[in-house]
Amino acid sequence: MSRVSLKSAREIEIMRRAGALVAETFRVLEPHVRAGVTLKDLDRLAEEFIRKNGAVPAYLGYGPKHNPFPGTICASVNEVICHGIPDGRVLKEGDIIGVDIGVLLDGYYGDACTTYTVGAVRPEVQGLVDTTREALHAALDVVRPGARVGDIGHAIQTLAEGRGYGVVREYTGHGIGKRLHEEPTIHHWGARYTGLKLQPGMVFTIEPMINLGVPDTRLLPDGWTVITGDKQPSAQFEHTVVVTPKGHEILTL
Repeated sequence: MSRVSLKSAREIEIMRRAGALVAETFRVLEPHVRAGVTLKDLDRLAEEFIRKNGAVPAYLGYGPKHNPFPGTICASVNEVICHGIPDGRVLKEGDIIGVDIGVLLDGYYGDACTTYTVGAVRPEVQGLVDTTREALHAALDVVRPGARVGDIGHAIQTLAEGRGYGVVREYTGHGIGKRLHEEPTIHHWGARYTGLKLQPGMVFTIEPMINLGVPDTRLLPDGWTVITGDKQPSAQFEHTVVVTPKGHEILTL
């Protein structure tokens, strides 16, 4: 438990502002997520807006020195589960794209992800997107003092697997604060009443990655892009949340 930092009211206030900036960045991007737009276009818009508001893109240059992440956003299209590189790919009708945004503001991080549909998508893909969003909210509903990390994973796993989808195991939610990734690890699968007990002041992300087919993942040679094992679509939704004395507050709304 000593490795999990409990945030002070002052720290939570800064993280609330960082989270609000993440949410504002999504609002700026949303009208541009359409057929004919490149991932690089979305990346440029996000970087300009984040910097204009006095913050730094959290992902740009993140990772090992020999292979830092090259974008402001993660742009994960169709079979890409996470960490998609925002390159010259052009969005087309029927695509889905998971846009993951992180900012560093006044020394603290905010982090969230939304999956957008590009025009009309196949009904089974729409069902995947809707279920992933529902899974995030089912998980948020259990966040309160005294609940356990396993309750979060159980809520996601039960809903998604109950509808026949694959729940990604290798990539998780995480504590967040002065560092982008802190303790605790938040699995998107698990058993109720197990794992770390939640306390007021804990801040972490919940970010279920749900696949239309198998839960298997594959890392591409670029060292970042993760795709589904069967190349079926994947969706992701994420919020940063703080445990409060009476329940929780979403910091990235």
